[in-house]
Amino acid sequence: MLTKMDSLSPRQIADHAIQVLEDHKATDIRCLDVSHLTTLMDFMIVATGRSDRHVRSLGDALVESCKEDGIEVLGMEGKESAEWLLVDLVDVVVHIMLPRTRDFYEIEKLWDFSPRDEDANRGHIGIG
Repeated sequence: MLTKMDSLSPRQIADHAIQVLEDHKATDIRCLDVSHLTTLMDFMIVATGRSDRHVRSLGDALVESCKEDGIEVLGMEGKESAEWLLVDLVDVVVHIMLPRTRDFYEIEKLWDFSPRDEDANRGHIGIG
């Protein structure tokens, strides 16, 4: 038996997550295709919430919507402090952060590699 979850591609799951985040007023939503960097996930979504309460609310809304639509939710971490909440949707990982947390960790820079970035850094070992 084919379930709705089985019929959704990682891109469709990412699109669903982005729509939920937009509907609940997340800001600065960014979706990175990281499939060429890791086998752990295909997409990473990073979004910002206005407050810890908003971050929690965004995570709860995302989990609820995914479950209603048959999208598997492996878990949610960080709900207690709600500075950085992670929702694992198997092939899509969603990070919802407070602005100061997102600015501090700059998680997009850790994962957003383009071929030209790799070429520019080739041979550079970072010794002053």
